[in-house]
Amino acid sequence: MTEQAEQSGVVPAQASPPTGGPWAAYLAAARDLDTVRRAASSVAGEQAATINAARQELTSVRARLAPQQARLVRDFGVPPADLVPLEGERASALAAVTGGPGAVLSALRQARVTADAADHAFIGPAPVGPSRPWARNLLVYGPFAAAVLLVQIILYLVAPSGSLPTYTLLCGLSMPLLAFGLGFATIGFVWGPDAEKAGTTVDRTPVVGVVTCLTPVLLTCMGVGLQAIFN
Repeated sequence: MTEQAEQSGVVPAQASPPTGGPWAAYLAAARDLDTVRRAASSVAGEQAATINAARQELTSVRARLAPQQARLVRDFGVPPADLVPLEGERASALAAVTGGPGAVLSALRQARVTADAADHAFIGPAPVGPSRPWARNLLVYGPFAAAVLLVQIILYLVAPSGSLPTYTLLCGLSMPLLAFGLGFATIGFVWGPDAEKAGTTVDRTPVVGVVTCLTPVLLTCMGVGLQAIFN
């Protein structure tokens, strides 16, 4: 009916939008600008989500590495200086995170996978033996110290009363030194070849040996002193 009315002259004819000119260029530019705005908003949202996920991964990785480092130092005897990243390792890590938030997130996820593998490797009791030299060496120094204590007790019981200071001086100075020397030599004889194959030197923990071998002397002096007090 509208077309008939326009043809009859009752309703004036409607002008159609121009097909060219500045107005069409303006509409095209507005559509392009809206498309760019939507794309930028989508990219910004994805980057924000990636950064948030990377922060969560970083917190998780730090929480996993702290107890692992403590156990390496405490149970495995690893020096703390050996756990500090080297320059080459730092350069590799820096190169892995130079690709933006996505690369950082990927590197952190790989670090978490490595931490998971380390946790599985840590499952089980703490190692004994060569990984804990003080405990291993204590098993060597201990029997020699016990032998010193036994000999001192026997000499104290069989020695005449007048010669007790002579026996005490002889045992108190010579036997702990002898026990320490035997223990020191035994550790090198038993574990020295393995250390040489690994390119290191065996840790004899001399402080542990001295304290262990002098303990019988202290116990003997305490026993003699208590007996003198009670007598």
